[in-house]
Amino acid sequence: MEFQSKRSIQLLYADTDMMGVVYHANYLKYFELGRTGLIEDIGYSYVEMENQGYYAPVYDVQATYKKPVRYGDEATVTTWIAKNDGLRTVYGYQVTNQNGDICVEGSTTHIIVSKETFKPAAFKKVFPEWYAKYEAIKVKED
Repeated sequence: MEFQSKRSIQLLYADTDMMGVVYHANYLKYFELGRTGLIEDIGYSYVEMENQGYYAPVYDVQATYKKPVRYGDEATVTTWIAKNDGLRTVYGYQVTNQNGDICVEGSTTHIIVSKETFKPAAFKKVFPEWYAKYEAIKVKED
């Protein structure tokens, strides 16, 4: 992988289910923590995107659960740009525990839409510098 962003996850008791493991839907929050962290790490701001009149909603989400994260574990989300075609951006994620075990792998696909019309806009046209940065750091396809 080229550029990766890492964020520690604060595991709250409220994030767990009756089995004492992190409830599956909470991993989507951890993916969001990773995505916004990556954006910040490369010098951009989701808030600034909104201030310029755009949102980046989720178009698709995938998650594979390999090993439970339990309350008391130390967890980290690692995030990278898996694909960036000018219309859709795919963020890749791995959630690992303190032993380095991969617990969850996943991805989210985002598009850019106008706040006013909610119609899609081309990322590379609306935010050309941001798009170019993603191109520079995305995972290179073989």
